[in-house]
Amino acid sequence: MPLDKPQMASLPRTHHDYTVGWVCALPKEQTAATAMLDQIHAELPKPQNDHNTYTLGSIGNHNIVIACLPKGKIGTNPAEAAVALMITTFPAIRIGLMVGIGGGIPPHVRLGDVVVSTPTDDYPGVVQWDLGKTEHGGSLKRTGALNNPPYSLLTALAKLETKHDMEGSKVLE
Repeated sequence: MPLDKPQMASLPRTHHDYTVGWVCALPKEQTAATAMLDQIHAELPKPQNDHNTYTLGSIGNHNIVIACLPKGKIGTNPAEAAVALMITTFPAIRIGLMVGIGGGIPPHVRLGDVVVSTPTDDYPGVVQWDLGKTEHGGSLKRTGALNNPPYSLLTALAKLETKHDMEGSKVLE
């Protein structure tokens, strides 16, 4: 079933108007990200050495730039290269998101679940399962950790959780 297209925006924007960078590993993730936009913005010129292809848009009052990793190239190195180029081309980016379908952790995570990571105890929130080693008995011992999410996102998450508790879920809306 085709997704509804976001509206096309008419206001001219510059590279400095975009404060959220969103990187997708797979085209299917980029499709979902683009479908979440309220508006799609006109393309902007980019430096000759920037090989990313961007989708520009907004959700509410947040201007967002979306990039997808090159087809068939996944992993930390292509992601790092995409982000480095994105923040050079869009220098006002304050928050970077890597949002995707993930590998899932059955039976805890199923297709269609929305998972938001939050720091707990010694864990920064995001669990990268290849930063570990399997021990005797099959348990995973973590050998590294990713950085914590920015405080601005964690405080927004706390507010969202409170709103959810008071008003119920709005996910289906």
